[in-house]
Amino acid sequence: MAMRYPSLRGRVVIVTGGGRGLGREMALALAEEGAHVAITGARASGELDATAAQAAGLPGRMMPLTCDVGDAQACTDLVARVAADLGPVAVLINNAGRGMRLVSETYNREPTRFWETDPQAWAEIVTANLNGMFHMSRAVAPGMIARGFGKIINISTSDQTMVRRGYAPYGPSKAAMEAASRVFAQDLAGTGVDVNVLLPGGAADTALLPDGPGKKGADGNLLSPAIMRAPALWLSADESNGHTGARYIARLWDDTLPADEAVQLARSAPVEKPAIM
Repeated sequence: MAMRYPSLRGRVVIVTGGGRGLGREMALALAEEGAHVAITGARASGELDATAAQAAGLPGRMMPLTCDVGDAQACTDLVARVAADLGPVAVLINNAGRGMRLVSETYNREPTRFWETDPQAWAEIVTANLNGMFHMSRAVAPGMIARGFGKIINISTSDQTMVRRGYAPYGPSKAAMEAASRVFAQDLAGTGVDVNVLLPGGAADTALLPDGPGKKGADGNLLSPAIMRAPALWLSADESNGHTGARYIARLWDDTLPADEAVQLARSAPVEKPAIM
């Protein structure tokens, strides 16, 4: 099998939430390139095992592991386990998260006002989407810094979703995650560790949306999770070395173009400072 990115052969990657949806597609794409991938879920599941089974026979290895990213010690233990079994972690894809279905199964048709939201549901979404990204990034950063190389890729959502009525706390948690990503990129400047944000660019056909014949995003569209494959590979490979503190939209990635051209189309225009209100 021809490799698009030879630097990915043998590279150790963690994809949180890698058993389904966006994480599954990115994990399989990496294994196809020869990466050794640990996929995680908050609990053991058939989805994790099925994804790992699908990777059998691919050039890379895949290991399904359980880890609640909301638990800081569990994240530290996970990184140590992966390092012992596969090797030092070179790439972290923070994909695990919780969506608005935790608040309401009809959130995309009947918006829930913030004062109607159960505090436990609010806390679980923020814990997974923001604190989980911090716990995992904190666990891998020292080793990456010591080796002078690493990639942290944080999976986000469209800017419209961050402030869409009825999408709190999911949207705001992703806005906070992107702000933290920008801070992390500055903290890691000059260390050889890159931090970037990747998002589909619209609602994707994943379990974050309620099932049913009308399954679609707020814009009426539904993207294939496979659109994450090409940009995730580039962001994990040596070709993206030195590209940090940026935001990439998978929907705008044209895989018929050379990667150095596709990345220019997919990258959001940098801003001096964000403006919400």
